[in-house]
Amino acid sequence: MAVPVSARKAPYKIRLESGKKYAWCACGRSANQPFCDGTHAGAGIFPKAFAAQEAREVWLCGCKHTGGKPFCDGTHGTL
Repeated sequence: MAVPVSARKAPYKIRLESGKKYAWCACGRSANQPFCDGTHAGAGIFPKAFAAQEAREVWLCGCKHTGGKPFCDGTHGTL
């Protein structure tokens, strides 16, 4: 099983736009963190696609080990 690379050991505070679709980087290799730029190709890890139901601020996982993908659940504190 492929293991993600931690992009950083802290979440990213992001303002989501209502109705917009996003692709969260799950592999940790994207240069466009916390979003996917296609760098996962061949890594065996794929981005997590999601759509914002409303405009709001969220914390997206930066360590890539959260149990609530794509949202931070505090796992980075244990790494």
